[in-house]
Parts: sequence; structure tokens; C-alpha cells
Amino acid sequence: GDQGAGAVGMGILKPGSVSATIGTSGVVFAATDQPVRDPLGRLHTFCHAVAGRWHVMGVTQAAGLSLRWFRDAISVGMQGAPASYEQLMALAASAPAGSGGVFWAPYLFGERTPHLDPDVRAAFIGLSASHGQSHLVRAVLEGVAYSLCDTFTLFDELGIPVRGVRLGGGGARGPLWRQIQADIYGRSVELLVAEEGAAYGAALLAGVGMGAWPNVDTACESSIRVAETIQPDPATRSVYERGYQTYRKLYPALASLRS
Repeated sequence: GDQGAGAVGMGILKPGSVSATIGTSGVVFAATDQPVRDPLGRLHTFCHAVAGRWHVMGVTQAAGLSLRWFRDAISVGMQGAPASYEQLMALAASAPAGSGGVFWAPYLFGERTPHLDPDVRAAFIGLSASHGQSHLVRAVLEGVAYSLCDTFTLFDELGIPVRGVRLGGGGARGPLWRQIQADIYGRSVELLVAEEGAAYGAALLAGVGMGAWPNVDTACESSIRVAETIQPDPATRSVYERGYQTYRKLYPALASLRS
């Protein structure tokens, strides 16, 4: 499937290798050498595209979708039209880390990881008259990353190793969202030369099938290149460590409001 090919295209083959991909949904994907079962069903475990290996992943339902929803429903660009993504990213960059205390709970479609709740709904929290569009859009970027960070928290809980994180999808294409992810995850993150992980992985798998490489590991080692490594900013990291503790309180509060 798409996730399996994407993992190959990003070189997520061995235990400790992890990807964080922000498309319409968001996926944190880890390779394992044996099936890892979460007794509470918060993570999904499948066979890997590589024989004899497994993968475990957590899913945020509305990752890139959160930004698209904000653009279409709330943002205002030139002549009253929705802002472009470039304009939104520039706005977000003008707001401080932590968005001045504004949080986005990205539950536009309920949530999968770690809450398994189709009925919880999204919200901006912490708004005041001093906040503007820049704080809102930055809060969306941060809220999506906080949600994906929940999967890393589960990996720690279940003993799933994380030795490297590679970014993919639309969330990897802008420097601000890449830096926000590094700072919230508290880990260095890598950007690859080849952006289209699933298509690239499918091509590598086809090459192995045709005998161009003896196995998938060799294909990835010879073909995948890191374009950039982004380190967490220590000052910003401290803001996000505190922010994540607040973010963790949002789901219980929102879930309690349902009728």
C-alpha cells in the first residue's frame, strides 16, 4: 500500500528508523523487527513491505487538512480570497513560538491516535483580543505537530526505538513547519532529496523485483540521500515542552463537552 511504499522511499526499514509525514492526514511510522501490539489499540501494526519485518504507526486524522480548512474557512488574502499557503506560512513565522498561548486541537474528523474517538471535535483554545490571524495559523501548525508528538510519546511508552526521524509530505516542504516539528518532537529531523516517498519507494521495489538491486536494503542505501538535517532550537524547545503538557489536557476537556 501507499504507506508501505512510502516507508521504503524514505528508507524506514530497520528498527529505530521513523518517518513523520504530514499529508491530508499525518502518520508517524516506525519499522520494527517483530510485531509490537498496543493493548489499547492506539497504534496500528502491520506487516512491512520488506519480508520478515513489521511496522507500527500512529495517525492524526486532520494534519494538512487542518491547514487547508483554515485557509478555506478563515484566512483572508488579497481581494477577500483565501490566503495562499505561502502567505499563511509568512504570517505564522511572524508569530512567536507557542502562538501567544493559542492552541489548536486538530479534531476536525475526530481522532485516531491516541484517542480512538470519532466524535470529538476541533477547537481553538486560549484566544484573546490581542491575537490575530498570525497566531491562529501558527497554532494550527503547532497543534498538528503536538498531535503527531502523541505517537512519539506512545513509542516511548511501548519501548519502540527512535534513532532518526525523516520528514515527508506537505509538512516537510516549508522550513517553518520542519523546524516546528523538530522543536516539538525534541529530535533532529531529516529532509530527503526525493520528496515523493511513496512513488520513489514503489520505483525502488520495482527495481528490486527486476533485479537492479539484490534486496530492498541495498536499493535504499544506494539511492536515498539526505538533503538537510534540522536540529531542535533549545530555546524554542523549552516553550514547546511546556506547551505539550497543556496540549495533552485539551482532549479530555473537549471530550467532556459532547452532548
